[in-house]
Amino acid sequence: MSVSLDINDEIYQTEIRPFSTLLSILRLELGLTGSKPGCLNGDCGACTIIMDGLPYKSCIILAVEAAGRKITTIEGLKNAPIQTAFIENFAFQCGYCTPGFIMNCHALISKYQNPSKETIKEWLESNICRCTSYEEIEKAVLSVIHNGVESRKE
Repeated sequence: MSVSLDINDEIYQTEIRPFSTLLSILRLELGLTGSKPGCLNGDCGACTIIMDGLPYKSCIILAVEAAGRKITTIEGLKNAPIQTAFIENFAFQCGYCTPGFIMNCHALISKYQNPSKETIKEWLESNICRCTSYEEIEKAVLSVIHNGVESRKE
């Protein structure tokens, strides 16, 4: 079946199978490889994208469900402040989970102007990092909040 997907402010017309996941279409059909396959069952968050302003795990979303919705992948952020904050706060090690964390944190900051530390911790629970502590990731989020410069376009 043919679907139209709005990804990173571009419209992609692509053929999908009814059972194709959004992650597989992003990576294999559209060449948007920033979303990573990890667990493939929605537990790790490495495949996190933003859809209609909220983070979703693209490995458990059918591509057909994404039709007509606004999708942003890590490629669509284009140097958002949270990306710089991750670098400045050493919020990653191997980097495999980093795109998913950045997408989740970007959605968090876009949704809440000044989230509590508890809210930040709650949002970070949806992603898994096996290399580093979450302390640096939390510091990255807080640095963007304190600078007040995160894009709120989602």
